[in-house]
Parts: sequence; C-alpha cells; structure tokens
Amino acid sequence: MFGFGARTLALAEKHRWMPPNQRKDFAFIKTLANLRPEECELSFLPLQISKEDSHENDSKDQWHKIQGHFLSVSIMAIPCLCSMAPRGLAPNTRLNNGSMALIVVQNTSRSEFIKHLKRYAGVKNQFNFPFVETYTVEEVKVQPRLKNVFDTKEDIYLNTTSAEGTYPWNIDGDLMEEASEVHVRVHPQLIDLYGVNTDELEGSKATCNCI
Repeated sequence: MFGFGARTLALAEKHRWMPPNQRKDFAFIKTLANLRPEECELSFLPLQISKEDSHENDSKDQWHKIQGHFLSVSIMAIPCLCSMAPRGLAPNTRLNNGSMALIVVQNTSRSEFIKHLKRYAGVKNQFNFPFVETYTVEEVKVQPRLKNVFDTKEDIYLNTTSAEGTYPWNIDGDLMEEASEVHVRVHPQLIDLYGVNTDELEGSKATCNCI
C-alpha cells in the first residue's frame, strides 16, 4: 500500500508508546485529517490469459502507464480479509490465477474518500466510485515524483517524507521507506498451497493486521 495506508502506518510507528488500538485509531484520524495525494507514475502489465502465442517483445508493448495525483495505491495478491473489511480489501483476487489486484484511488474530496472507506465494512462495491480504478495485473511499477521542497506543514508534522526524499510503504503491515521506483511482480507456481478456499472464509470473523 502506497499513499494513505502507508502514511497511516508510518504515523502509527512514530507513536509506539501508545497502546496498539489507540495508536492505530490516532494515526488513522490524523492521516485522514491531513489527507493529501501523492504524485506518481504507475506502470502495469495486465494479466494475460493466454501466453502460448505471445513473445517477450509483445509483452513489453502491453505495459500501461497512468500519471497523476493519487490518495491510495494498493497492490494485493490475496483478498486480505479482516474485521473492517469482511469481504476483503481486494475481494476479487484469487490465490490460483497468478495475478494481483491494482487498486488506484485518484485525488478526490475527503468526504468522498471516507465514503469509499466505509464501503469496505458493508456489502456494497467499494470500488464503484468514479475516482477508483481497479486492474488485474501481473506486474506493477510505482515511481513517486519526488518533491524539491520538504518544509510544508504536513511534511514536518507527519514526517513521512524525509529529507532524503523517501516515501513510506505498508508491506503486509510492516513499514518500508523507499525513494526509488518500487517494482512488484507475481512469481506464480513456486509453491504448492494446501488449505481452505478463501471464498469459504468471507462470512467468517477473520482478522489481520494488513492495515
């Protein structure tokens, strides 16, 4: 997660002296109050159903690019079921198709962004907004546009963009700071997985620390 989810985690990490639940709520509210977009370029390779007749050069031509200001960028290979999102943060993902979900939230008002977040707790489609785009992809490259000035009030307060120009990432609930391009790729069929189908867990009270 890049953008809102990562900034929330970065702020929570700065207040580890707080109790866990209080720290998470504090970071969520403060990040939402200081909501702002990140300027970046997204390059992604859509999932190709059939590769039998494709060639390497052909796949390079399939890369798509999006540039703009985004409030949130999420890249997920599993649904990420949790108490605040019983259907999952990426409900259309599956473990067995070698793909990821790229979820892009473009810049919008705070009230509209909150409506999007609230949809995760219900049964309505949380992506059914004009400012939310979803893609099924094999690879994603995220290239933030580094700012030349880091003395704005929000940067100093949140301390999520350092003087070196690094940006926070939320990687499975762990904080990573990176200044350069981040490249995420699916490596399918590396392991055999045995377990319950995630579709059967949608109605359960599964919990996770993914955000």
